[in-house]
Amino acid sequence: MTDWINSLLFEPSATQTVVVLSMVCALGLAAGKIRVFGISLGVAFVFFIGILAGHLGLTVDSRMLDYAQNFGLILFVYCLGLSVGPGFFGSFAHEGLSLNMWSMALILLGTLMAVALCPLTGITLPDMAGLLCGATTNTPALGAVQQTLTQMGIAHDGAALGCAVTYPLGVVGVILAILALRKLVVKPSDLLRRGGSNENETFIARFNVVNPALQNKNLAEIAAMTHLRFIISRIWRNNEVIVPKSATQLQMNDRLMVVTKRDEVDALEILFGQRLQEEDWNRDEIDWNALDAKMESKVVVLTRPMLNGKLLGSLHLRQTYRVNISRITRGDIKLLATPDLRLQYGDRLHIVGDPKAVEAIEGFFGNAVQSLNEPNLAAIFIGIILGLALGAVPVNLPGMSVPVKMGIAGGPIIVGILIGAFGPRFHLITYTTRSASLMLRKLGLSLYLACLGLDSGAHFFETIIRPEGLLWVGVGGLLTVIPVLIVGFAALRIGKIDFGTICGILCGAMANPMALAYANSTIDGDAPSVSYATVYPLGMFIRVIIVQVMLMFLL
Repeated sequence: MTDWINSLLFEPSATQTVVVLSMVCALGLAAGKIRVFGISLGVAFVFFIGILAGHLGLTVDSRMLDYAQNFGLILFVYCLGLSVGPGFFGSFAHEGLSLNMWSMALILLGTLMAVALCPLTGITLPDMAGLLCGATTNTPALGAVQQTLTQMGIAHDGAALGCAVTYPLGVVGVILAILALRKLVVKPSDLLRRGGSNENETFIARFNVVNPALQNKNLAEIAAMTHLRFIISRIWRNNEVIVPKSATQLQMNDRLMVVTKRDEVDALEILFGQRLQEEDWNRDEIDWNALDAKMESKVVVLTRPMLNGKLLGSLHLRQTYRVNISRITRGDIKLLATPDLRLQYGDRLHIVGDPKAVEAIEGFFGNAVQSLNEPNLAAIFIGIILGLALGAVPVNLPGMSVPVKMGIAGGPIIVGILIGAFGPRFHLITYTTRSASLMLRKLGLSLYLACLGLDSGAHFFETIIRPEGLLWVGVGGLLTVIPVLIVGFAALRIGKIDFGTICGILCGAMANPMALAYANSTIDGDAPSVSYATVYPLGMFIRVIIVQVMLMFLL
């Protein structure tokens, strides 16, 4: 019995590695459900169980630990990029520059604090650079610090040790700062998403044509008259309901069901003359088939691979099938069905038309819902390969003695975003069910945190009892928490940004996926994930550069 337990828990092997990591993950996930004062840490608790297990002497082979940790991180960031990719560039165009400016403010503030604390604490600049890397959980930056110090002929043992000491608190400190902000300064209205919606996100309204200038104008002519983007899905004329085509002419007192963007509703009211305010047409529970017995409205799922990546306008559906596609649901986003919209496998198309025409087009798009449950693993493995290749590309910048690399975290998240957004253009099926995407992300993050905890726990407590240990831990805590609190408060009150988006900015600027997981578990919607992906690549790149600049100009 004793030999059996020893072989499972203490004798280094592939089996022992799997057993130990599984135990840490299972205990951490179970403990993460416990609420204290209404607060639970969720998957973040895996990290603490890992530290405890490492402190108690549970160890695994270092190469296997390194592999599992890196693979978990790669899987998490790539799947995160893949999930936010379809709506990323629409969001980035609206608020990407603003979000990255707040991220840069956080990075700059933390760096200036580190420099200012050197004379106040007596910590040398090389050691402080290591503390900063740990406080911001940025191991690529530590690698840049070590390479820079080596080229300058300066020992860097203190930098690595400082990073190891401050890393655990760097992971937890962002969560504590987010908790403090939410408890002390966040109002209920701050939790509501403010702006930043996708540029194509739809809004449905009814209008009455009372503008004489539109009399006998066909829809193609009206569309050419204005820059507004809209789809007319139905026209009621007297007792008749019409599925409009581009050649359909409008008459006075036609009632139109229009799908557009929210910020263009007022302009469309001016164009058509009158908006009908009889009810809210954006509720999920509306029975569209009850509007008219002669017209059918149906949601059809695109599961025909050959249509993946096709432009909607190139299919000529109105002329061929005499139906209208009013909008398309992709993930949690409702997109305006404009001719230049590129279709993706798994899109849900809202089709309006004669029942026979709708039945015919259903087969054209496939509508094999069961096929969506089949995982498309090829896109994940291809993306991981491309992401690691991108992360390994050295970028030589003027004035930098050491090439900068995006690393195993930066490369995969960028490629994930690009494949999620543009994969269908190359007929690459990137669709993954929401549950499968969440499972892959949580699996990767759990592995990463378990390995990180085991690695940190082995020497954590003996390190902090060194003479300089507690000072380093305290300084690292300040470098983590103070910039997050200041920038978070400023973005909330000065920038008027919603709290979910702020959490993503803070987690991305601090390169902290565990804090992101905590934010996602406590805030409704995908705002934290979208803003995290928006600021993470540039933030990590700047952190790698800024520590090198700090050493080269101040040493």
